[in-house]
Amino acid sequence: MQPQASKRSRWRALVVAPQPFFSFRGTPISVYHRTQVLAELGAEIDLLTYGQGLDIDVPGVRTIRIPRFAFLGDVKVGPSMLKFFLDIFLFFWMIGLLVRNRYDFVYVHEEAIILALFLKPIFRFDLIYDMHSSLPNQLINFKVADSRLMVGIFRILEKASLRRSDAIVTVCPHLLGYIEDRVGKCPSHFLIENSITEKIALAKPNGSHDETLANRPSDPEFPDDALVIVYAGTLETYQGIDLLLNSFAKVRGAVTQARLLIVGGTPSQVEKYKALGNRLELGQTCTFMGTVPHEMARSYCRMAAVQVAPRLSGADTPLKIYEQIANGIPIVATRINSHTHILNEDVAFLVSPNPDALAQGLIAALTDPEARKALAVRAQELYRTKYSRNIYVEKMRKLLDWISLDVRDRRHCQLQLTEASG
Repeated sequence: MQPQASKRSRWRALVVAPQPFFSFRGTPISVYHRTQVLAELGAEIDLLTYGQGLDIDVPGVRTIRIPRFAFLGDVKVGPSMLKFFLDIFLFFWMIGLLVRNRYDFVYVHEEAIILALFLKPIFRFDLIYDMHSSLPNQLINFKVADSRLMVGIFRILEKASLRRSDAIVTVCPHLLGYIEDRVGKCPSHFLIENSITEKIALAKPNGSHDETLANRPSDPEFPDDALVIVYAGTLETYQGIDLLLNSFAKVRGAVTQARLLIVGGTPSQVEKYKALGNRLELGQTCTFMGTVPHEMARSYCRMAAVQVAPRLSGADTPLKIYEQIANGIPIVATRINSHTHILNEDVAFLVSPNPDALAQGLIAALTDPEARKALAVRAQELYRTKYSRNIYVEKMRKLLDWISLDVRDRRHCQLQLTEASG
């Protein structure tokens, strides 16, 4: 049973994002669009986040930051001791906001659910948990905690969070299945993919991003007949940049016009992979751009003959996959769960995550323009029918309809689902 549409036109909400917000990477982009659409649907939002990040410009959203602590360095992707330290301050800022304000609901991302778990019984707020990944699995995948005890504690906290949240939002089918395996199906579980691809409305840069953007390299130059392969994203190990470079060494022997453009990464990561490119003797056929403004990265993707997604493993769908299927440029991607939740052979060249297979996929894509065009057209149609902005907004509206129900109506919906399943 779907809840009846709420008659409410305004909500007051506290959104908590334990991230360097805003920054151009997965979770902060997700937070931005969630918050933007909530505001469009009538929510007046206090957004509590870290001190590090770019300022956003969204009507109805007031950004509240904990201290920057710039001397501790930048917040990296994944769990870390720095994030743990910052989350302590986030916790006390949450308490202050909850004491001073009456919120219709609290909307938390990632590990902020643990902070909210302790505060919910005291302040009795409705709680929405936006689950981007499994917290105990993050500890394992990023090798932050080898202790079985620590991982076990986080599994207990995660299960408690799933049971005590009034609504849970997941970003991909894998995570929806994950929570249903642990706490069963429930009408309070919402699959809302991170599929909006529109421009981010930024205010002025804040902090260390000024230097990053000011020192970016000049635009690349390619021969007129070049067939450019573009990778855009972070250069973390799991993204498969080693795999991509080794594959491209094989591609350029078969397709002389092939060029590889890699956009993203920290200076140290770029130097690391440049060194690998030199060992592979890629020379001028491979260009690294480092971190560039988001719109510039998009313009580089538009100049591609082929986009490549060489990720090695994972189950959660990257945000950039939605942008890739929407932009009309054919995709060559590794056949892993992160990609196949969205992609199939009808919309992308899918290959095994090894150098030979990726090289063969890239060669096939570069040498068959008709196949490239057909896949790109079908990918755009897939985006339009399943992941467009209008579909995203409607899913967020249903989330607000649910959270507006009283407890008795929610229980009635759950009972109907249980009876239907039985």
